[in-house]
Amino acid sequence: MDRRQETRVDVTLPVRIWGITDHSSPFMQLARVKNISTAGAVIQGLRPQVKPGAIVDVQYDGLKAQFRVVWAGRHGSPREGEIGVEKLETEPCIWGVNLPRCVSLVGNG
Repeated sequence: MDRRQETRVDVTLPVRIWGITDHSSPFMQLARVKNISTAGAVIQGLRPQVKPGAIVDVQYDGLKAQFRVVWAGRHGSPREGEIGVEKLETEPCIWGVNLPRCVSLVGNG
């Protein structure tokens, strides 16, 4: 059963992400977003391991926002290199798309 409160839209967006690894080392790298909602996203292609609860900065198309890591794919699992993030409440939506319209188009497709 899906626990999400919002529908996600599948996308492929290039992002720059930086934060602190689970070994307390700073990192910055390019990655890609797999899907988005107004409150969160799944980011894939990460080399460093990041712990749930960590705060990361994500930049897309010149816009930046901070997100909290909700889950992280385990080493050796099919989700290795992926993290689920939710936007901090005070941060802007950086995706630059009309998500309610995308959701209605997906739902009616």
